[in-house]
Amino acid sequence: MATWNSRGLRGSTLEELVNRTNEKYREQGLALIQKVPTPITPIKIDKEHRHITLAYFEQKSTVDYIGAVQGIPVCFDAKECDSDTFPLQNIHEHQVRFMADFERQEGIAFLILMFSHRNELYFLTYESMRSFWDRAANGGRKSFRREELDPGYILTPHGGYLVPYLDGIKKVIENANYETVR
Repeated sequence: MATWNSRGLRGSTLEELVNRTNEKYREQGLALIQKVPTPITPIKIDKEHRHITLAYFEQKSTVDYIGAVQGIPVCFDAKECDSDTFPLQNIHEHQVRFMADFERQEGIAFLILMFSHRNELYFLTYESMRSFWDRAANGGRKSFRREELDPGYILTPHGGYLVPYLDGIKKVIENANYETVR
């Protein structure tokens, strides 16, 4: 059973940026994306400051976010990295399985990566992530380098959208000739 210590999770820059973007997309009627809460069981509570200091995860979480964009189901996880090499151990097997199942149901699954030392955002398609995952499973590298990524999926903030992941979704749709049933 995994434990959680609140000192390690005082705030995620990427999560805050994604949450603000989600609010703006919702306000504009472009998307409805929700943060998936991670169920925990509190063990220690600091009653004076009214916060949990130690807890156990009740179950494995799926992904960080789930929702719909213009009628298309989407799910994604947000990951931060402080170097040009992203360790695949930061993506859990149950998350890969969930994303695979989600795509089989005609949804779009992806990762948003923040290369924090570069202040760079990247939209990693499920297909690309899966190729790195499979490479590792077959005895290859247990990580991927930023240079291996398609530069066409770098996300550049614009129009008040701090993490404009709809730009990445648009490319996925264009590249796959994705059609929705309306």
